[in-house]
Amino acid sequence: MPHDEPSHREEILARFSRLRDWLRYAVSRFNAADLAYGHGTTNAFDEAAFLVLEGLRLPIDRLEPFLDARLTGQERARLLNLIERRVHERKPAAYLLNRAYIQGIGFYVDERTIVPRSFIGELLFGGLVGEGGLLERPDEVARVLDLCAGGGSLAILAARVFPNALIDAVDVSPDALDVARRNVAEHAVGERIALHQGDLFEPLGARRYDVILANPPYVDAEALSAFPPEFSAEPRLAHNGGEDGLALVRMILQQAGAHLTANGALICEVGRGRARVEAAFPEVAMLWLDTEESEGEVLFAWGRDLPGGRPATITPPNAGVARPPRRKTK
Repeated sequence: MPHDEPSHREEILARFSRLRDWLRYAVSRFNAADLAYGHGTTNAFDEAAFLVLEGLRLPIDRLEPFLDARLTGQERARLLNLIERRVHERKPAAYLLNRAYIQGIGFYVDERTIVPRSFIGELLFGGLVGEGGLLERPDEVARVLDLCAGGGSLAILAARVFPNALIDAVDVSPDALDVARRNVAEHAVGERIALHQGDLFEPLGARRYDVILANPPYVDAEALSAFPPEFSAEPRLAHNGGEDGLALVRMILQQAGAHLTANGALICEVGRGRARVEAAFPEVAMLWLDTEESEGEVLFAWGRDLPGGRPATITPPNAGVARPPRRKTK
């Protein structure tokens, strides 16, 4: 019997009373539908847990205490609707719920911007910043730039990590910046984060920064053409990195040095493009940072080593550290 027939729907609503019933049902439906993941989860169980918990406005990291909770009729109807929409519409669960999380911090999201997810977010909280990290003195960071800011998540995380910094966030999409504006207001950081619409460094003039964070589009044309529906649901502009995926990455590396202070640093996510980036910039000293889920997909470079960079006034602390200490976050 098809899942969307009224009689089947009524049977499900009547029989599934506990949260664990809905979790099991969601996993079964997602596995049968062969969905694609990658927007905060990597498998059917984690996707189902996120959808059920967020759908019921429960803490997304505390499944066990609620497994035997009995749900109201309205709650059951909401979960059934979300599960079936996830299967039939093939949109990321974050779009269905208008919510995504990085390091346990929530952000509003909709189809106007990419679902926020970045290895840089994990690095900011996982050893890159603070004692023993490459950026050892976060209190002294005065200006931060978030390039290709999307919905503003990295800028907002930077406001937490660099407590005294003023932050500029730039994106070419006015729609994405509308989402970012909502997130900046929700997190009450409007006095510290300025949003700019434009192409990379273009709206910033000659301004220089102590830290530049960049998570640009880096999907190549072949991979883009093979996207599953979940990734195609996101703005194509947010993924399209040109023929080899590195068109914007090259521009950032060429231009960032002129926008960094004497001891400033660039942290840029490049996906699987490490070998091509190193071949294109053999003169640039790059460090490659690992996270729990990635290896060598984020580069770190001092501004003094980039084209147009100013010589450092002093040797940056821990300049020889190849990567920050790894810390489990899940």
